[in-house]
Formats: sequence, structure tokens, C-alpha cells
Amino acid sequence: MSLFTAVVVFVVGLLSGIVVRWVAGLAAVLALVLVLLGVTTPDIGLVNFVVEQYYQGNELLFLAGLLFGLDAEHTRDTVEG
Repeated sequence: MSLFTAVVVFVVGLLSGIVVRWVAGLAAVLALVLVLLGVTTPDIGLVNFVVEQYYQGNELLFLAGLLFGLDAEHTRDTVEG
């Protein structure tokens, strides 16, 4: 994996973490409803391409960015203070 790919995956995880922090409750409820209804994601070519090319095998890097994004405010306070 190139450095650029690693940075892009991490940044996507970071941005996802920030978004999840704002809508975590809604996202959890929606996910639960979708699972209970048995609804899967639609077959969208671009999404499948991105997942197959960049996400698979980089789950831990994505998760690291996600967790940094979720805790960004606390991290900022710790670093500045």
C-alpha cells in the first residue's frame, strides 16, 4: 500500500468518525432497523469499486481514523492543554 493510499484511508476514517460522533444515535437506530428488516445495501458500482480497491485489507487503518474522529474534541483539549 502506498503512503498516499494509507493517508486517504485514514482521512476517510477520520471524517467518518467526526460524522458518526454527530449522528451516532440515529445511525445505530437506522442500522438496527435495517438489520431487523433484512435490508441490505443497494448494489452501487462506485461503492463496490471503492470498497474492493481501497477498504478491503485496510480495515484497521480506517478504524484508527474513525476512532480519532470520534475523540477529536477530547484529543484537541489534551494536546492544547
